[in-house]
Amino acid sequence: MSRLNLRSQTLQLILALLIGLGLGLVYSWFLSPVTYVDANPAILRADFKDQYRVVIAASYESTHDLARARARLELLGDVDPVGELSAQAQRMLGAGEPFDKVRPLAQLATDLNQGFASIPTPTPFTALNTPQGGFTISATETQTEEAAVIEATPTPFPTILFEQTPITPSVAETNTPRPTFTPNPEPGAPFALVGQDTVCAPASQPGLLQFTLMDSRRREIAGIEIIVTWNQGEDSFFTGFKPELGNGYADFIMQADTVYSIRIVGGETFIPNIIAPACTDPNGVEYLGGLLLTFQQP
Repeated sequence: MSRLNLRSQTLQLILALLIGLGLGLVYSWFLSPVTYVDANPAILRADFKDQYRVVIAASYESTHDLARARARLELLGDVDPVGELSAQAQRMLGAGEPFDKVRPLAQLATDLNQGFASIPTPTPFTALNTPQGGFTISATETQTEEAAVIEATPTPFPTILFEQTPITPSVAETNTPRPTFTPNPEPGAPFALVGQDTVCAPASQPGLLQFTLMDSRRREIAGIEIIVTWNQGEDSFFTGFKPELGNGYADFIMQADTVYSIRIVGGETFIPNIIAPACTDPNGVEYLGGLLLTFQQP
């Protein structure tokens, strides 16, 4: 009997615990769920942090208040806020987001790196001259035997009364101007390598591989993906993330004694066997130089 009683008591205890746990979950999930008020953005999920950065970049695009944008990004608790902005912009472009939506993120990252806001210069316009001396014209038209009398009364001058015979207006045919067709390069048009220049500048980043991508009218193109591969790995990035250097600009850091291959996504342009050149400074010391590759659509 003692064993049966012990087993019964154990089952009752387990049953009571399960009932208590269930009631607690029902109360916490449905009756009185936890509500976060004025929560720290650092505890947000990764996708919510991405939305937060988009809002910060959009606000910065309109206000150009770099200090406020930096303070807002610090609330996310990122170790490298600029790197997170650039990485998110890369992910958005890789997911097919339009470049106009990604540009504010890239611009904010660029301005944070350089330490000042890049405020666009407003386009100047020519003001129209308005006559200073105003005058009032009152017209009285009396059609008597096809004659009209128009009375003009300027304010600073005496009243002038003259008679004018109206001329039957001729209806001129107005031709609607035809829209001008501006040829745009197709997204899939291939890029041709039109320039490969060695850059030997001791003050620049060693092994800097620079890209400039242009369309057939030599206008730089943003949002083009470039993939660089080598024996140890692969990296992809997009043009347009450094607008101060050009909309079609992108760069990559090469290592010594490494052979790289380059592919322009969309046009399937492939350039193999790219290596960092060796340069020599005025003292005869060798250092790792860079390359400038210029691509253009036909």
